[in-house]
Amino acid sequence: MEILIWLLVGLIAGAVARFLVPGEDPMGWLGTLVLGLIGSLIGGFLANVIFAGEADISTAGIIGSIIGAIIALLIYRAMRSQTA
Repeated sequence: MEILIWLLVGLIAGAVARFLVPGEDPMGWLGTLVLGLIGSLIGGFLANVIFAGEADISTAGIIGSIIGAIIALLIYRAMRSQTA
């Protein structure tokens, strides 16, 4: 059940990140899910570095996941524009 929650949080974080950062991204729901999961990892890593906290699902964790997903999306766009 915990894996389903992580997938749902990842999908929501990826969708919110894509909504908040203007521009086109040619990725479907699976790409959005992966973006959110990577964002959760980035957000969790930053939270552990800054606060030395645990990886719990909470409001702060979801916000961290969204911030991490935005960072991952900007890195993805930068990498994609260099190859194009």
